[in-house]
Amino acid sequence: MQLPREIVVGSRILQLVGETCRRLGFTHSSLVLIGPYTHDIAGKTVIESLQNAGFRVTELIIEQSNVATVELLRKGIRKSKPSVVLGIGGGKVIDVAKLGSAEEGVPFVSVPTAASHDGIASPRASIKDGDKSLSVEAQAPVAIIADTNVIIRSPYRLTASGCGDIIAKYTSVRDWRLAHKLKGEYYGEYAASLALMCARLVIRNAELIRRNVEESLRTVLEALISCGVAMGIAGSSRPCSGSEHLFSHALDRLAPKSALHGEQCGVGAIMMAYLHGANWKLVRDSLRTIGAPTTAKELGIEPNYVIEALTIAHKIRPERYTILGENGLTRGAAERLALATNVI
Repeated sequence: MQLPREIVVGSRILQLVGETCRRLGFTHSSLVLIGPYTHDIAGKTVIESLQNAGFRVTELIIEQSNVATVELLRKGIRKSKPSVVLGIGGGKVIDVAKLGSAEEGVPFVSVPTAASHDGIASPRASIKDGDKSLSVEAQAPVAIIADTNVIIRSPYRLTASGCGDIIAKYTSVRDWRLAHKLKGEYYGEYAASLALMCARLVIRNAELIRRNVEESLRTVLEALISCGVAMGIAGSSRPCSGSEHLFSHALDRLAPKSALHGEQCGVGAIMMAYLHGANWKLVRDSLRTIGAPTTAKELGIEPNYVIEALTIAHKIRPERYTILGENGLTRGAAERLALATNVI
């Protein structure tokens, strides 16, 4: 199991980063990854906090989450020899930070500036390799420091996307349970229950989340972090990534311009809940209340790409058994599913 040692969630807490790193036993030097737009938002404060705690700081600006950028980080780590790597920003920065640091054997601290998906706390990274999106084992952050004062100023669409990623656990856990029953795959009751609890928590608080206040943001952040912990306990992404994620990855490959990851997973969860015989209308209505997309039109994706994605989703990770089965959906079945759930 890979679990964070410290989780700090609160308002105006970025100045605690240096102190937290010291308390965790890191000394001398740090390497800070920052997105092109997050230096003034959070990077400057974090760097000052590290310097005040006696750290030498090396900065690296990250614009892409791909294999080449991970290799750039690895070279930076070998050159500066930091005791800790910090990722400050959204999903791309944090994914690169967690994978590059894992490959070089250096601990990693997650400092998210948005609540857009559960990657802020998970031990897995989503990395582009050409036109393919890879989900690879990396490492869990040794600490997560989430400043609600920073995150609440990010576009609300990102938070709504994070909610879509959380609600998607409503179907991913069912897929995991199905794989256990039909294929004898390992199933961890505790990790599954934790992931499902996060989905139910967000569904129950949909109206509060839509108000976009600090109380509701804390709920979303704690759920995202708990999802990451569930994956750490399970030793894989199984409790948090099922058929709805395969659908999202398929859309990434097919659509000229895909939507946000959590948005696509949320729409995927509507359809996969229908296939599971679960309460798909509850999933749809919760997403709608939060303000997340529930249709292809709202995703900005043509219906034919949704249908095609449904037919190839089972091929994305053929070793991962889901409600889509081993042969997937025919085009006719995919179209009927999308129509029945009003996705198209």
